[in-house]
Amino acid sequence: MKVLITGGAGFLGQRLARELLARGEVKGPLGEPQPITELVLLDVVPATGFEDSRVRSEVGDIAERSVLEGLIDDETSVIFHLAAIVSGQAEADFDLGMRINLDASRVLLETCRLRGHRPRVVFTSSVAVYGGEMPDVVQNDTALNPQSSYGAQKAIAELLLNDYTRRGFVDGRVLRLPTISVRPGKPNAAASSFASGIIREPLNGEAAICPVPRNTRVWLLSPRKAIACLIAGLELDAAALGMQRALNLPGISVSVDEMVEALREVAGEKVAKRIEIKVDPRIEKIVSSWPGRWDTTRAEQLGLMAEHSFADVIRSYIEDEHIEVR
Repeated sequence: MKVLITGGAGFLGQRLARELLARGEVKGPLGEPQPITELVLLDVVPATGFEDSRVRSEVGDIAERSVLEGLIDDETSVIFHLAAIVSGQAEADFDLGMRINLDASRVLLETCRLRGHRPRVVFTSSVAVYGGEMPDVVQNDTALNPQSSYGAQKAIAELLLNDYTRRGFVDGRVLRLPTISVRPGKPNAAASSFASGIIREPLNGEAAICPVPRNTRVWLLSPRKAIACLIAGLELDAAALGMQRALNLPGISVSVDEMVEALREVAGEKVAKRIEIKVDPRIEKIVSSWPGRWDTTRAEQLGLMAEHSFADVIRSYIEDEHIEVR
């Protein structure tokens, strides 16, 4: 089985690749285990640190048709479409967001259609597809009403994938990711970057600025559980999904205050005191348009799970990244 990961050099892409390599196989469309013989990692920079002969790192622009046509062939059974311009950057650069988040998704789906072999395509969407007047708890079938360019681009790509699935061109699955926390490394241009920074930096002995008010509520999922959900989403029985291919993934609804308290519980008062609230109206406007609570009953019934508490998320980050609390 050949697997393609777009955004394969990114944080989730590399984690997903390592987990797939460790497993060695995934379930096929009929539930039978199939060995992974080739894993292609496509990104604008090379994926590094892979010595496995099954891995092929490819550098290219995903919005260029020739790039995808050269990588998606009759042997490509599975595609994880993770490549994206993040929320803050998509809002700041409309053309770039449209090109990568929307145009490239259409090119990918068209390439699959022209190949005619109906691969399984897992597309990572976002809480940002919701917005405006929302119920207290967003349901899996709550109407999409994005309030940002990023959210609009993700919502349109969702609808395209659903229609390409209906037409039998692909076997698509849309997984709406909560904000992923805690991400290692440095802050990025995502409006949600603070949800990692206010945990990561204090644990590393550094001060952290939180750009949203303390009562801001966000929907979070750990990297560990996000990867588990991506693979579980791929392996779901198509019949169980039916014609509604989008799933709100399980996560934890938590306010900034509750995040700080969880950090205090896990790492102590000294660490928690390194967080300073300094509201950035631009970031606050984007984040406040996202839902803080989701009904994820459908995903949970299909076997997808999250942590039980944000303190557990912090503990998994410390364990996975071998953090020595300072």
